[in-house]
Amino acid sequence: MDTELLAPAGDLEKLRTALYFGADAVYCGGPSLHLRAAPTSFDMETLEEGVREAHGRGKKLYVTVNALARNDELHGLREYFGVLGRLGIDGAIVSDLGVFAAAREAAPNLPLHVSTQASCTNYMAARQWFSLGAKRIILARELSLDEIREIRDRTPPELELEAFVHGAMCMAYSGRCMLSAFLTGRDSNRGDCSQPCRWSYRLIEEKRPYESYPVIESGEGMTILSSRDLCAIHFLDRLREAGISSFKIEGRMKSPYYVATVVNAYRRALDGTASPEELDREINSASHREFSTGFFFGRMKKEPPSRDGYVQDCIFAAVVRGRRADGLYRVEQRNRFYSGDTLELLSPKSLGESFRLEYIEDEEGKEIFDVPHPMQAAYIRCPLELAEGDILRKRLKSGGSGGEA
Repeated sequence: MDTELLAPAGDLEKLRTALYFGADAVYCGGPSLHLRAAPTSFDMETLEEGVREAHGRGKKLYVTVNALARNDELHGLREYFGVLGRLGIDGAIVSDLGVFAAAREAAPNLPLHVSTQASCTNYMAARQWFSLGAKRIILARELSLDEIREIRDRTPPELELEAFVHGAMCMAYSGRCMLSAFLTGRDSNRGDCSQPCRWSYRLIEEKRPYESYPVIESGEGMTILSSRDLCAIHFLDRLREAGISSFKIEGRMKSPYYVATVVNAYRRALDGTASPEELDREINSASHREFSTGFFFGRMKKEPPSRDGYVQDCIFAAVVRGRRADGLYRVEQRNRFYSGDTLELLSPKSLGESFRLEYIEDEEGKEIFDVPHPMQAAYIRCPLELAEGDILRKRLKSGGSGGEA
């Protein structure tokens, strides 16, 4: 198959965003066993709409059914896969062998992808999954390029190989972590991780329980358990040469802005339409932790991050929703912006364009000087050619920190 850029879709808006910015396929969770919290799942109605929109653009949609099932979750599973097959989804992502068997029985023509949760780290396991009917293996994140290459060389060419190339990495092997369940009762293996590996901790001495001391690795903070984020944007060619045919971006719980920024950057990297410096500028524009090349070049280095927590160079100002007859663009606010701001355009059609915002109008036609309310509709004058789905952002002067915008 041709190289596929596979993007996360936590809801319909993110699905549309990913497709607009250049994803070849999206993956999402349905109503059952999808390993993400409820707000990032689709019901059957929205799933059907998502399939229709993806196929209408000539793109693919995969559904995750990759939790390890308990006995009481097996009831109705065959019926569920039968419905997924009738919807025309392009593949189901599974990790549990029993779930895999149920899918084969209920929907024999439904392509099955073996989840990274199955921890496929060798060619014999990949061959066995293929013999059972798997079309694709989503490889364990702990593999090096050399190990991937050997798996490719020793497996049937019809078996597709997929790998994560960007996004958060769990500190535990293949994401099998019990910290969240132990500390908060929220089970990461059931899609409800509270990410305690990214909390700050303090040390208490047994005989002085009322005195606590910060555990410090650097002058900027402590993240002793927390992994950096994966970024493979500068060696996609080496991954392709090793045998990867689908490049997967993590982030079903991320914002539409994150999806747009990262998908746009990787699309340009694959198409060769941006320089390495431009690619760096783009991926740094979305919220992330310090980047790492993961295990692709061997064991990860044990290095503390040089900056504390999440960082980003831009904030999401608005999304373009259309154009009025008089030339003003309708936008939907996502973070407060002001008349006089310099806004950048994030678009699949252009790169690096910006403009000074000189005029804003509210829905009653009155000139206003800022747009303060979340999701507020406004009209702006812009000298650039904007299209529905384009994003406007504000660049922070020296980079910023904090959660996702």
